[in-house]
Amino acid sequence: MTSRKVVELFYDVVSPYSWLGFEIMCRYRNVWDIELKLRPAFLGGVMQGSGNKPPGLVPNKFLYMNNDLNQLSKYFDVPLQAPSDPFEAMFKKGSLVAMRFVTAVQEREKSGDKQLERVSRELWRRIWSEDKDITQSASLTEAAKKAGLSDREIEEVLKLSTSQEIKDKLKNATQDALNYGAFGFPMLVCHVDGKQQMFFGSDRFELMAHCIGEKWHGPRPDHSAAKL
Repeated sequence: MTSRKVVELFYDVVSPYSWLGFEIMCRYRNVWDIELKLRPAFLGGVMQGSGNKPPGLVPNKFLYMNNDLNQLSKYFDVPLQAPSDPFEAMFKKGSLVAMRFVTAVQEREKSGDKQLERVSRELWRRIWSEDKDITQSASLTEAAKKAGLSDREIEEVLKLSTSQEIKDKLKNATQDALNYGAFGFPMLVCHVDGKQQMFFGSDRFELMAHCIGEKWHGPRPDHSAAKL
C-alpha cells in the first residue's frame, strides 16, 4: 500500500510569492491526495543562512518583481498589490514579530490549522493588498480579529508570541527549511514513498504535480470557490 503524500509548505507573510504558493496549496489540499503541513518560518533567517540576497539589492530584479507580481495577481486570482515602499516593508521592518505571532497561533491551535490559515492570510492581505503595518501589536490584533479570533484568544497569542518557546519553535522551523536546502520562500517539500523532493517558488506546481503523481488543474481547481 502506498503511503499518503505529505507536502510541507514553508512560508513567511512578508513574501508575496509565499502568498501565491500558500493559496494554491490551500486550494489543492482537498484536490490532491496529500496531507498539507503549514510551516511558518522566518525568511530573513533563511536568506542569511543560505547566503542569498534579497531582490531589493539587485535593482533590475526589484524592477522586474513589480511587473511580475501584477501579472501573477491576475493569473492566480490573489489580490496582490505592492506596498508604497516594498523595500521598507520587506527588509527594513521585516517579519520577525509577525512570524512569531503566526507561530504562536499555530502552537495554541494544536489541532488543525484553520486559525493559522486565516491569520496568515489576513497578514498577507495587510501588507500586500492594503499597504498596512504587520509589526505592531495593534496591527496583529486587527488581523487576528478579521481572521475570527476572539479578544481572549488574541491576548493569549500575543503573550505566547514573546515566549522563549515560540522563539525557539520559529528558529527550529527556519533551520528545518535550511536543512532541506532552502534559499528563499515559498518552499515546498514533498514526501512520497519514503523519498523527498524540494520545490522552490510559486511557478513549479505543474512540475511538482507530475513528480508526486497528481494532476495540475490550473490556479483555480475549483472554479466555484469563493473569491478571496
